[in-house]
Amino acid sequence: MTPTRLFAALAAASLPTNAWAVDTVVSSQIGDLQVTTIADGLDSAWGMEFLPDSSLIVTEKGGTLRLVAADGTVGPALEGLPDIDAGGQGGLLDVALDPDFATNRLVYLTYSEAGNGGNSTAAGRGRLADDGTRLEGFEKIFTQLPKHAGNKHFGSRIVFDREGHLFIGLGERSDTPIREGAQKLDNHLGKVVRLNRDGSVPADNPFIGQAGALPEIWSYGQRNIQGGALHPATGEVWFSEHGPKGGDEVNVVEAGKNYGWPLVSFGVNYNGTPVGTGKSEGEGLTQPLHQWTPVIGASGMAFYTGDGVPDWQGSAFFGGLASRDLVRVAFDGRTVKGEERLLGDLGKRIRDVKQGPDGALYVLTDGSGGEIMRVAPVD
Repeated sequence: MTPTRLFAALAAASLPTNAWAVDTVVSSQIGDLQVTTIADGLDSAWGMEFLPDSSLIVTEKGGTLRLVAADGTVGPALEGLPDIDAGGQGGLLDVALDPDFATNRLVYLTYSEAGNGGNSTAAGRGRLADDGTRLEGFEKIFTQLPKHAGNKHFGSRIVFDREGHLFIGLGERSDTPIREGAQKLDNHLGKVVRLNRDGSVPADNPFIGQAGALPEIWSYGQRNIQGGALHPATGEVWFSEHGPKGGDEVNVVEAGKNYGWPLVSFGVNYNGTPVGTGKSEGEGLTQPLHQWTPVIGASGMAFYTGDGVPDWQGSAFFGGLASRDLVRVAFDGRTVKGEERLLGDLGKRIRDVKQGPDGALYVLTDGSGGEIMRVAPVD
């Protein structure tokens, strides 16, 4: 299906009234979509999550965590964060709320940390203070092994499943030969790990008791995961990952499965040479549900469950860093039914996307002067 800017059904659609009360906003009509800047001035924002009061908690890659109030006010940096080794693609990365946040106020973060041999992705959690000024009692609950003296491919989206398990998508650190570790089970490179909320290992993880395998591993053979979401109907964990020159992927991550990197890929190395076998599939390797060549730079992911746009039901939205648009892929179960590109006229690198409590989509743009924008059909 050829991507289009708009679906005809958008014209008559409407969403619930915007819960944000902003006096100075930039709002523009792009086709039949209304795009409203809710907040701006963010510095290399990476992840965001809605709080129960419709405010947002937002990470900035340089190491800053901020609250953005429901009126669009960007708050000061929160205190109580861990030491963060920011540089290159590393820094403060994703943020997620504990499934019981309403009662325990726990916030989970992923970030790059320095250590013996270089750096790697870590995860931890702390309690958001009642006054919203700091994280209290922050504790690290996971560290990716091994450390590597590099600055690329840290991952790392966080998704909770319906049972409260914590899934973290981890990069394989890009460089050769270390990226070959994505095919080995004695490390966390190019893996999805599954943890209990306190960082302990669930007893039913697929490689428990296997000699030489790290027990945290859920799946392997991934490259650089930067999007993730829980499927609202099935409860499956879906992740999207960056390919090299071609071959961004969408995968349902399932226990013990091998997703192929760097044995196979739909793309090629940046110098044009083949990846691994030079093929896009191989025996015992799990194929993606969808792939993009050329890449979109898939970052951030959200399933649409709102009532405002019937044609969006069953769709997943992906931020495009390279393509500079918001990509909608319509799914029927695991089958791709079509694709469209939105917001390309803005020319913004989209780092994250979430559905808000009002049913609209919210996108987070990358770089200096980053914005949070509300995307909804014109009333």
